[in-house]
Amino acid sequence: MSDSKLYIVSTPIGNMSDITLRALEVLKSVDLILSEDTRETDKLLKKYGFSKPQISYRDQNHTRVIEQIKDMLKNGKSLALVSDSGTPLISDPGFKLVRELALENLKLETIPGPSAVTAALSVSGLPTDKFLFVGFLPKSAVQIEKFFEKYSDIDATLIFYESPFRLSKSMQIAQKVLGHRQACVCNDLTKMYEEVVRGSE
Repeated sequence: MSDSKLYIVSTPIGNMSDITLRALEVLKSVDLILSEDTRETDKLLKKYGFSKPQISYRDQNHTRVIEQIKDMLKNGKSLALVSDSGTPLISDPGFKLVRELALENLKLETIPGPSAVTAALSVSGLPTDKFLFVGFLPKSAVQIEKFFEKYSDIDATLIFYESPFRLSKSMQIAQKVLGHRQACVCNDLTKMYEEVVRGSE
């Protein structure tokens, strides 16, 4: 099934049974997997009874591995890019890689599947016709306040990632800046102890 291209493969966000048949076919067929964390990818491959050569790919080692990746593609190899969970590039490594390969007209193909962003939106009870995903919140209280001020007038559902250790403080800042709004907090989606809490700030 595979030829010389980079497949961008979505993997489960929690429940390993959520992987698609096509994703498994691709992962079994490629010559090499580019993994955010090879240990996490090993767990997935082991569950489905196969293994593959892997190298770690993160934004931090992009410069060191990009030429090796391009050489492999130019020499007929097929590769897959995976993150630890969900869709690569979505608040995960891969943008630099995909941009550079696209500029050189090397083949790219998406293998769509799970994404925490759309999974959370689908169960939130918030409007889904327009939404804006902005990635991870900044870490300092001052930056978080400026962040919410920037998006205070947006006419869309705002989606962001936040650490559970900072969530309470961040939601207090959101209420201060945004006022009374409907909100939903999702944690461990698709896992045994999934939590979805809806309410108003």
